Amino acid sequence: MSDALSQGLSQRSALRAPSLNEQAYQKLKQAVITLSYKPGEYLNTAQVMDELEMGRTPINQAIHRLAAEGLLQVLPRKGVMVSPLSINDAIDMIDVRLANEMLCIQLVCKKISVANITQLKQLHVEMCTACEHSDHLQMLALDRQFHQTLLDIANNKWLTDVLSILHAQAQRFWASTLLDKHHMQEVVDEHNQIINALINNQVHLAEEAVQSHILSFRQSLLNG
Repeated sequence: MSDALSQGLSQRSALRAPSLNEQAYQKLKQAVITLSYKPGEYLNTAQVMDELEMGRTPINQAIHRLAAEGLLQVLPRKGVMVSPLSINDAIDMIDVRLANEMLCIQLVCKKISVANITQLKQLHVEMCTACEHSDHLQMLALDRQFHQTLLDIANNKWLTDVLSILHAQAQRFWASTLLDKHHMQEVVDEHNQIINALINNQVHLAEEAVQSHILSFRQSLLNG
């Protein structure tokens, strides 16, 4: 391989690799939304650096980014706290999410391809396996992928910005209810209903399936 070609490949690989700031953001966000860092918990920056194996600057950047998204709070003279969970906030968030999810599924119905259907079906297969093994962390990850895939298909930057924040907030609440195997199976079934409606290009049924999915999440929170 020539030096020029090797250099070109290395440069393209570097472009694809996430920056340290992005890695720190994703790692810290994952820890927050899966409740590894508990709501109301104060974070020790040095400890977070050690646990996530990231440097101070990327962690500080991640903290400020997550604070802007409402997952963390930077409190003067007190430090950094994981935002508390409030059932009232959750209900308000779900109302906003429902309106935006309906727009998302409408756009998906207009733009979805056979390749997209295949991708969603594969995620569903993996979620079925996670449910069978009661792997709630994998369930959380796959649910996030499922909704992100719908956003990618919808291909609307403004909608993606809004729903990405709402999804992260929702997953913190969902992580607290997902230990129940029955609820896991409900989520699997609800995703399947969405996929089937998309396969058959039934817009109305897709909207109903998404609405049912979000309202089921709302009910699970109210049930405690």
